[in-house]
Amino acid sequence: MTNHNEQIAYPRVDLLIAGQWRQASDGASAPVINPATEEEIGRVPIATLSDLEQAVLSTEKAFQVWRQTAPHERYQIMKGAARLLAARAREIGLIMTLEQGKPVAQAQAEVANGADLIEWFAEEGRRISNRLIPARIANVEQRVIRDPIGPVAAFTPWNFPVNQAVRKISAAVAAGCTIILKGPEDTPASCAALVAAFTDAGLPEGVINLVYGNPSQISDYLIKHPVVRKVSFTGSTAVGKQLASLAGSQMKPVTMELGGHGPVLILSDADVERAATILCGAKYRNAGQICTAPTRFIVHDKIRAPFLEAFVEGAKAIRVGNGLDPETQMGPVAHERRLAAMEMLVADAVAQGAKVAAGGKRIGNRGFFFEPTVLTDVPLGARAMNEEPFGPVALINSCDDEDAMVAEANRLPYGLASYVYTRSPRKAADLGRRLEAGMISINHHGLGLPEVPFGGIRDSGHGNEGGAEALDAYLVSKYITHYDTH
Repeated sequence: MTNHNEQIAYPRVDLLIAGQWRQASDGASAPVINPATEEEIGRVPIATLSDLEQAVLSTEKAFQVWRQTAPHERYQIMKGAARLLAARAREIGLIMTLEQGKPVAQAQAEVANGADLIEWFAEEGRRISNRLIPARIANVEQRVIRDPIGPVAAFTPWNFPVNQAVRKISAAVAAGCTIILKGPEDTPASCAALVAAFTDAGLPEGVINLVYGNPSQISDYLIKHPVVRKVSFTGSTAVGKQLASLAGSQMKPVTMELGGHGPVLILSDADVERAATILCGAKYRNAGQICTAPTRFIVHDKIRAPFLEAFVEGAKAIRVGNGLDPETQMGPVAHERRLAAMEMLVADAVAQGAKVAAGGKRIGNRGFFFEPTVLTDVPLGARAMNEEPFGPVALINSCDDEDAMVAEANRLPYGLASYVYTRSPRKAADLGRRLEAGMISINHHGLGLPEVPFGGIRDSGHGNEGGAEALDAYLVSKYITHYDTH
């Protein structure tokens, strides 16, 4: 690994409550750890119940104003936020690498993509329209009005501290909602920098409140609070189910973007070299800590050997190191518990008969670095074949029957992203219909653009955080019928 000598000041992290950046009311905080060095680089404030109540009162007050703000004015503020975020991408990317570990080029690209998302939602917010329904009798007008649903409680994870938060903020704000964001405690500063782009662009006080703290305490308080009208969560399936259940008991709608276990079907007619190159890049990006990462590779027997050779060669060539080094292609996993999970999953798979074709071990003894790993002949009973690895571990098995390949792809209750590689348009269309997932990408990695849907089915969640569908969750339809008596 290459050391990087550039000195970067990690900023103070504050809560944003009622338009004021400040520490927790009782001064409590927790450490922020650099995963490449295991050193404490800063502190994150831990919100109290009093802080949360102030945030709720602020968001309630702001909603009465923001919901009446003209869509064009909301659009102008959001466009300003997008410009500020884009201009700050280099600085924010460096901060993100310090606290999350990903290569700085990937971090800066995430921030730039965040600006793109804000701009897209700003434009889409201007297109929210009402409609007239032709009446059956004279003198009757029938209208459908789309109103903002109200204050939103949103919860975002550490793996993409800007990308995940920006989708929730942008959709809510564009629709006329206010939002309380529970940001990630592991990666708080880059998330705060995103929020600052909105406030610096002129977003009124209270439209966004940002808190950190005890996740279960914050979620319980906000979801149950009568002011909060909607819940949006990105994270694990287990936690998502708990929060969805809590929201359901309050009759509050949810958007849930949860875990995945991305199956990849590589048919006998696939372009092997192209598939291996694309999939290797997608698997190990962000050290595999991506909910849509390709994970279970189901390769046709006829091309198993050449695909495995090309994929393993690609995995072994990845340069692992401190994300601040411009030559680094994969940084550390984000924290010690992910490192322990990788070691456990690999050991369990090997104990059950899997073979290690590449990697499989921690790198060094300082920093949470784990080798890009390829396991082959992995039995279905291995934990990695049933639990989302969420790390740099690829599972490659083979099969000679396409129906069996589909059955394996659909075996798990997850349904986020699935992938297919084939030269046959007929097979591509057929598998697109048969695979059970919210997103299916064929012969390329085409997910996550602002204008396309982003969401899963079954245990991978409910609702969408991309495309026109994303705004629907922040709007309610009101039907008004009027008989003119004059």
